[in-house]
Amino acid sequence: MANESGVLVVAEVAEGALAAISSEILGAARRLADELGQPVQAALLGQGVEPLAQGLVAAGADKVYVVDEPILAEYQSDAFVPAAEKVCREANPSIVLLGQTDIGRDLAPRLAFRLETAVAMDCLDLAISDSRLVMTRACYGGNANAQHTCNTMPQMATVRVKSQEPLAPDTSRQGEVSKVAADIDPSAVRTKITGRRKEEAEGIRLEDAEVIVGGGRGMGSTEAFQTLEELADLMKGAVGATRAACDMGWYPIPKQIGLTGKVVSPTLYIAVAISGASQHMAGLSGAKNIIAINKDPEAGIFRYCRYGIVGDWKTVVPPFLNKVRQLKAG
Repeated sequence: MANESGVLVVAEVAEGALAAISSEILGAARRLADELGQPVQAALLGQGVEPLAQGLVAAGADKVYVVDEPILAEYQSDAFVPAAEKVCREANPSIVLLGQTDIGRDLAPRLAFRLETAVAMDCLDLAISDSRLVMTRACYGGNANAQHTCNTMPQMATVRVKSQEPLAPDTSRQGEVSKVAADIDPSAVRTKITGRRKEEAEGIRLEDAEVIVGGGRGMGSTEAFQTLEELADLMKGAVGATRAACDMGWYPIPKQIGLTGKVVSPTLYIAVAISGASQHMAGLSGAKNIIAINKDPEAGIFRYCRYGIVGDWKTVVPPFLNKVRQLKAG
């Protein structure tokens, strides 16, 4: 492609509504596009998704390309990749952004290959320098950040959830909606979804929580995590754990945070009896504030926290918990 212009966001739909990551990326796209003097575009793929197009306009898109067909009812690479490619070739953007989600992880590399370009995965920040996209992503297990640029077009990146600020929705914004036919041969879809099993989870999901209380090896038992659950409940947050705590059976594996677990971006992370190993911190690079409680003054977690308390969690957490109870009651 040549004469590329615009920032294209590949939006996602979850349970019949626009996924939060779509608004977050559109906020970043608007900022980048304004600096470049180019439009913001969005691709909306799925079945029954056309009514959601105005939501993307309200979130910052100037033009929305809608591919609304039954073959796109469920995400499958064989259907979504050619549909996304068709939108990209019609829109001819200079930048393509996707979420670092289950869909984005699968779709982005395949789409980049089709477009004969490259993609930077799991970006924490996006900026413009000399009219090129500068993509910042974590490296060395989250101990450092690296900046990347792309020599080919379009420039592509996936963006970590909650790393970008969405715009305030503006329902008065005007934008164009263009329908695109997928023209996908059903025989080309080689996989078939036979069923789904949804993970049962009570309370707030880790990925959505503004407050997370994390427990590590130093907690010592399953029962100890009940204290963290009470604290998280009072603070309207969620509880996570390190791999060591999950491996010991003290907390469910789906609640694991880190390189081999979930990546979270809370406003506040309270790390209780967590050493601060790089594998765990790799899942916390998007955390805005970290409070650490550890009895070892040399624990690595103190290098990352904004506030730290050196002490046994059994003597530190209960008084804090009581104070939170008093504040909630008052």
